[in-house]
Amino acid sequence: MELFWKAAGGVLLAVVLGLTLGKQEKDLEVLLTMAVCCMVTMIAIYYLEPVLEFMWELEELGDLQGDLLGILMKAVGIGLVAELAGMICNDAGNSSLGKVIQMLGSSVILFLCVPIFSQLLNLIREILGEL
Repeated sequence: MELFWKAAGGVLLAVVLGLTLGKQEKDLEVLLTMAVCCMVTMIAIYYLEPVLEFMWELEELGDLQGDLLGILMKAVGIGLVAELAGMICNDAGNSSLGKVIQMLGSSVILFLCVPIFSQLLNLIREILGEL
């Protein structure tokens, strides 16, 4: 948890520094935001590693197909990256690009989930066929 508190302090420091830079150097403020976002993302990945290991263990215990959990993890990653990119675009003053990247992320997530939806549909058909 110490790493979390350091990251939170770094983010708050970047906000204050960004406010002072934003008045004169908007470009530097955006670069600072992007750098801090990358730092926090790396810390988040550090905290998510045990979660991923647990998910892989659950996959083995439940005899789940490997592709399904991989698709789920990709969808979560794409959602987080799209959200982060959208926020950076909004901070840079281009909210239309921010909204477009978020829409693209949602579309890609839906595309990735088609195999899951197909398996769910097959399962429903099996259940209804048994009735």
